[in-house]
Amino acid sequence: MDATPELTGPDLKTGIAAADVRDDKPLLGHVDGQPVVVVRSGGQVHAVAATCTHYGGPLAEGLVADGTIRCPWHHACFELATGHAHGPALAAIACYDVALEGGRLRVGGTRTVATPNAGGPRSVVLIGGGPASIACVEELRVAGHRGRITLVTSEGSDPVDRPNLSKDYLAGNAPEEWVYLRTADALAQNDVELVADAATAIDREARVVRTASGRTFGWDALLLATGAEPVRLPIEGADLPHVHVLRTLADSRAIAAASSPPGTLDSGVVIIGGGFIGLEVAASLRARGVDVTVVARETVLLERVVGAEVGAFVQRVHEGKGVAFRLGRSPAKITPTSVVLDDGSELPAKLVVMGVGVKPRVELAAAAGLAVDRGITVDEHLRAEPGIWAAGDVARYPWGGERVRIEHWQVATRHGQAVARAMLGRPPRRDVPFFWSQHHDVTLGYVGHAERFDRAELHGSLGARDAHVVYRDAGKIRAVVTLGRDQLALAAELAFEHDDAAALEAAVR
Repeated sequence: MDATPELTGPDLKTGIAAADVRDDKPLLGHVDGQPVVVVRSGGQVHAVAATCTHYGGPLAEGLVADGTIRCPWHHACFELATGHAHGPALAAIACYDVALEGGRLRVGGTRTVATPNAGGPRSVVLIGGGPASIACVEELRVAGHRGRITLVTSEGSDPVDRPNLSKDYLAGNAPEEWVYLRTADALAQNDVELVADAATAIDREARVVRTASGRTFGWDALLLATGAEPVRLPIEGADLPHVHVLRTLADSRAIAAASSPPGTLDSGVVIIGGGFIGLEVAASLRARGVDVTVVARETVLLERVVGAEVGAFVQRVHEGKGVAFRLGRSPAKITPTSVVLDDGSELPAKLVVMGVGVKPRVELAAAAGLAVDRGITVDEHLRAEPGIWAAGDVARYPWGGERVRIEHWQVATRHGQAVARAMLGRPPRRDVPFFWSQHHDVTLGYVGHAERFDRAELHGSLGARDAHVVYRDAGKIRAVVTLGRDQLALAAELAFEHDDAAALEAAVR
């Protein structure tokens, strides 16, 4: 990750034949030692940096559509004309000058994209230090907002890239500096005040937020991005010191410390919960050389989310890396040295990680009198009421003809960007839910959102790691899972974005 790709293709500064650049087909080359793609889109030729600013994905292998180029790894989207980023990326890509001379295109140096003065609310307060808040802050400043911005968070660290906490950082493959979304210093340089304090009350009439330390912050626009908190099962021993949940950087540090150095944890780890977080933790701790057993009440992993075939495949992947499973079982109690299951069997464990879901942090909103229904109720603009928005894990919003609350990183990031646009009076985008989940050397991509499905259609071979699965409800495609088919995932996302059922059917055929 973050490594500069090896330079390949032509020297674009020297020039290429204009005819070599085809519509919507990225051409990879380089300029002054940097990888650059040239793209013809909408009758114009653009040259932009070839590396995604999120985790270094190869944009030349992505999708060009609607004046954007989209990363195949995590579906970051960049405007070709400006380099402007849409989640999960926060930072823009560089744009280059392009000249046509005698039938040859030559790419020059980077060009400066002007930042307008957007106006908007004089004072913005954001509660919560996750991706929705950070994306909102970045979008406001990139759009030219010059008002006061205050970010209030009680998470205990600078804002972090939460997926890293269960993946590369926990596995020991990423240094801590990779974990931070933005440090307090970086936020200050963007004229954003980071307040390490807990918001305790919202006065909607006075438009004031109060904190635990007694401070008050006035706002013209307020974003509630309070996120969710991990659930602890109400069983004996759930609060023992060796029992952990994973949500914050401190949580990830504690789990890593309890399993380090690699191979020294003599009685292994028990992970309670067979969802994506639990399985990602299992993969990361196996990478540290620790014996891991996953306990889950379902008999087929992830069946409700991705169906039986994909769930069984994921289990085989983990078992191939040495993870053990006790499915169809629940923990009855936890002791200092073991987890006792509901059938009376006992699993030795000096470290226990609970990954049994989260619940939205709605208490602050409810106390303020906002509408709450398994999340903060918002409209299609993520607005709870005039001047107040909610985003990320805590927001219940309209999607696909029903109200949903989606706990995906990219959803939270794009929510934050959408709220910033709404605060500035700009039109919304149709952002499509997407997430990825890493299991050892297998990465699944999930596009769309299926609250339920009655058919799961497998195309290709999961065993060969070249497949996609289409999830339908009453015949309508609700979601698509891909394995090794990044272009198909991007095409499906684009079709969902346009609400184009015919294009979606063609993409997954």
